[in-house]
Amino acid sequence: MEPGKLEATLIGTLIDLAAVRADTPGCENLIFLDSAGSSLTPRPVREAVHNHLRLEEEVGGYRAAAMRSDELLDGYEVFASLLGCSPDEIAFSDSASRSWLSALDAVPLDPGDRVLVTEVEYHSNALALMHLGLRPEPIPSLPSGVVDESAFSAMLDARVKLVSLVHVPTNGGLVNPVGPLAAAARSVGAVVLLDACQSLGQLPVGLDGVDAVSGTGRKWLRGPRGTGVLAVRGLTPRLIDGRAALWESPDTYSVQSNAKAFELWEYGVAERLGLIAAARYALDLGISSIAAEVSARATLMRQLLGELPGISVHDLGDERCGIVSFAVEGHDAEDVRDYLWDNGVAVSVTYDTSTQYDMTRRGIEKLVRASPHYFVSPDEIARFVEFLSRLKPRVE
Repeated sequence: MEPGKLEATLIGTLIDLAAVRADTPGCENLIFLDSAGSSLTPRPVREAVHNHLRLEEEVGGYRAAAMRSDELLDGYEVFASLLGCSPDEIAFSDSASRSWLSALDAVPLDPGDRVLVTEVEYHSNALALMHLGLRPEPIPSLPSGVVDESAFSAMLDARVKLVSLVHVPTNGGLVNPVGPLAAAARSVGAVVLLDACQSLGQLPVGLDGVDAVSGTGRKWLRGPRGTGVLAVRGLTPRLIDGRAALWESPDTYSVQSNAKAFELWEYGVAERLGLIAAARYALDLGISSIAAEVSARATLMRQLLGELPGISVHDLGDERCGIVSFAVEGHDAEDVRDYLWDNGVAVSVTYDTSTQYDMTRRGIEKLVRASPHYFVSPDEIARFVEFLSRLKPRVE
């Protein structure tokens, strides 16, 4: 059996495709291939958000939050299960960037300290480091795109105080190894921050071996926008508010001894309840099953795209995930995105401004990014490829 056809037969074997599509009204009239951007929320997430907003309408925000206190507290257990850690090591935030920045701010860094990053470092992380006056040092990659572990080991010394690992980049299907890199970094006393923005919800990811994991709700986890999570161990925030500490007397206060010290007092309660519902939904399906189903779709898509003349797939990695990046000869990425949208297909465009080290190294300015989740059918992937086959060469 041909590889693409083999992958198609795997789709729906671990997750009930009809059931998850029934939970996802948005996919009824749209071939949705943008879960790496902001995915379609399933019905339980929508209901959690809408129900709480209705409750706030009836009793006000404070009373509504108090009435949901048990569910909000349960969220720490839910995410501890998802990230393989203790509930006391979970903090909620409004985004992956907020989580990552909070963890960064807790790392004691001095002038002269070295910071190592992967070549697929995300722009928000790199910009934050540079704005602090630090000089991120990209770790070389192997030809496959994964971090060169030997080169990484050679770069490590006592002056390396922080290593930022991007598990999955924003611009392609690469999956970087985490375990051996984190162990090597911690052997010289470096703090390890794992950016799981594109892996949380589509791949197994956890706190073991690293000091902090940051993630978002809106992508593969299928939660609401404006939600994020931070799993953190052994770090204490510099900036705090009334959620993080108790003002005990005019001159004394005490900071929470757990990850909640990283949280802010004010947050969107409805959105957080939706985030917790999204994590429960993923756990019920099984992260390993999600990873296999998503990988099968992406593999099928790469296979079919590779059969079309004029299309080049640009994904790196020995192991690849659900992000498929490609270019269409003679067509700007934005034009391809807009053409597909006009035909009922949602994709996005990824730019070199988001991953300067990697895109500059490869001489790429922008790519079309397709990211099929487990609710996408094989037929939809075939139709997406068929639409691309109809693109006519541009006439100058």
